[in-house]
Amino acid sequence: MAKADAFSAPGGMSVDRRGSGLAGNAQLIAQPAYQKLVAAEPFLRRLIPVLIVIFLLVVAGLHFVSLMNWRDDVERNARSALALATGQLIEADLAASSQQTLLEQVGRTAALSGDHVLAFTNEKFVVSAVTPRSTRWYGRALDEIVSGGQPLFLFGEKAGVIPVRIGDADWYAAVSIDHEAKRATAALIPQDAVFTQWRKTVSLNVSLFVLTAGVLIIILYAYFSQAARAETADRVYLEGQQRIDMALVRGRCGLWDWDMVRGKMYWSPSMYDMLGYEPCDAMLSFGEVDSIIHPDDGNLFEIANRVMAREIDQIDRVFRMRHANGQWVWMRVRAQVVDPDAADIQLIGISMDVTEQRHLALRSEAADLRLRTAIENITESFVLWDPADRLVMCNSKFQQDNGLSDQDVVPGAPRSILEERMQAFASERRLANANGPRGGVTYERQLADGRWLQVNELKTRDGGTVAVGSDITQIRQHQDKLLDSERRLMATIHDLSLARRAEEDKARELAELNRKYMREKDRAEAANQAKSEFLANMSHELRTPLNAIIGFSELMTQKLFGPMGSDRYDEYANDINSSGKYLLGVINDILDMSKIEAGQFSIDREEIDLCPLIRETVRVVSLQAAAKKINVETNIAETLKLYADRRAIKQIVLNLLSNAVKFTGEGGRISVRARNASGALILSIEDNGCGIPKHALKKLGRPFEQVQNQFSKNHAGSGLGLAISRSLAELHGGALKIRSTEGSGTIVSVRIPATTKKKPTGQFLRAAA
Repeated sequence: MAKADAFSAPGGMSVDRRGSGLAGNAQLIAQPAYQKLVAAEPFLRRLIPVLIVIFLLVVAGLHFVSLMNWRDDVERNARSALALATGQLIEADLAASSQQTLLEQVGRTAALSGDHVLAFTNEKFVVSAVTPRSTRWYGRALDEIVSGGQPLFLFGEKAGVIPVRIGDADWYAAVSIDHEAKRATAALIPQDAVFTQWRKTVSLNVSLFVLTAGVLIIILYAYFSQAARAETADRVYLEGQQRIDMALVRGRCGLWDWDMVRGKMYWSPSMYDMLGYEPCDAMLSFGEVDSIIHPDDGNLFEIANRVMAREIDQIDRVFRMRHANGQWVWMRVRAQVVDPDAADIQLIGISMDVTEQRHLALRSEAADLRLRTAIENITESFVLWDPADRLVMCNSKFQQDNGLSDQDVVPGAPRSILEERMQAFASERRLANANGPRGGVTYERQLADGRWLQVNELKTRDGGTVAVGSDITQIRQHQDKLLDSERRLMATIHDLSLARRAEEDKARELAELNRKYMREKDRAEAANQAKSEFLANMSHELRTPLNAIIGFSELMTQKLFGPMGSDRYDEYANDINSSGKYLLGVINDILDMSKIEAGQFSIDREEIDLCPLIRETVRVVSLQAAAKKINVETNIAETLKLYADRRAIKQIVLNLLSNAVKFTGEGGRISVRARNASGALILSIEDNGCGIPKHALKKLGRPFEQVQNQFSKNHAGSGLGLAISRSLAELHGGALKIRSTEGSGTIVSVRIPATTKKKPTGQFLRAAA
């Protein structure tokens, strides 16, 4: 493309100037400051970090060597002190003073610290004296305390001072052995105590070294950061220029600068790239630009005259420009006058390639026309409303179904006005949508002519509404027939369901009766088993006293030992009496338990002073307790009262005390306490007897069940005492609980509600199951 150097501006001024506008503002990029700094002394710049690192390494090496020499001196002094201490101890005269005194004297004379441990041992290395006294080595073998010290115990002072372990700590140890006196001495000190001061000095030196190194590194960092900032600033400028150029090329945009007075125009490289021309740094003339603009899309002379006349100060136009390959490219140009008040008018603007958008708009118009034709030709009614409920478009089927004319369905007409002009529906109902609220709204409408429509309304992405109506008249007719058939079928199914439900109820009743039968059967079998075990256990209890009664009675009848006045007959008579009483007690327990189970045990409530009643009961068992040297303690307030059956409460306490005495060994202890808590009396009886196994606690208190252990086998009895006590407590509305540890003792707690309302005397109550 030829370019002219001269152009007559609209004002009549003839100019011939190159390099004006953006092209004339070309900048010379100065050499970056960081390059000057680096080029000045490159060798020194590279040498500085090397010198700093060498300095730090030399300082670190000197300190390391010094500290390690000091550590060797500390270790050597510690070993010498240990060897000297053992030598003084082995040469000391034990006849002049005791071993402990010698240890303390040597510790003072040798200037040993409190961390040193000195010890005397015998020939088997058992510690006989040690200092400090707080060390728990006395009487222990030194070779068991010390690990890794076998050379010391074999060679003594010849082994020197060696490191050993005591527990989890490392120690230095020295041992001297006197074979003639059959004794040995030992001196030890923890390694941590030896090097404590050395470690503190090491920490201080390391801290100072790190601080010095940090300061030098900060100085070095500041030096390099200044150079890096200068380099970064220049790099950012160049990268920014590259990004702008890349963005303009990728975005199909171009920058231009129009000097209206001189008639010259500058294009950015992206402008040339969009139009396919070779970029150049020269300014373009007015005629060159006007020659590639389509004559039907605009006139640059007219635009220039209006700008020069100050009629407009900005441009926003779309026109075509000729591409290098001959095609036309649609460009949108936006420009603004830099300074409207300046004498020299200059426009700066941007051009964007909108060819694709123009083609897309044309394709969109064609697609819109096809869509409108398709909507018009479908058999369903169609209508589209915008987000403000204004008409966008509809087809003739929608007009026909709703009785609307062409004048009514003007785009932009409000929906409310159109709905007023529509023909009234014979009926309308809203249907449930399976897709939820977001699935739209569905209506069934019956028109005035009898036809049925199903209208589906859906929301568009922009908030509008689209409605499609389908003719479902035939579907409704078939639906009515199906509903009638379904009603008849449902009636039949209902009859079948009633019959089936009746059969299921009978089956459930039979299953429930079967479960009750099995449950009662299990309970009966368990009760029968328990009573069978009880009778088996009681057979011996009943047979033994009866045999005694029968045997002694026969002896008395036959008078084998002389007349009846003999002392031996008196003894047999006493045995007969005690056996009979015991048998009577067993039978009474069985009868009481039977009455309680049968619900024939009467409760006569009265106000009871609990303290005298407990003391009276304790006196009954005091003889048995005294025989076994059992101490019975009572802790009951004098004013403690209870509204209950006196005989039942006394029997409860007597049964529990008798059990406690029976199962408590010689010299045992029994404690009886009572207190009021939360409207009830809590009576606790605690013993330190044989206790009850944990697995047997659940069986205790059940009628006709006994718990066997090594103690209960030696004590005769029916085993009904706890069951009777629990039943009597439950008759009062209370409860009995047992806590026991085998081998430690048992605590039995009885809770009786402290009610004050008197119930009718002689009322029969049934014990809880």
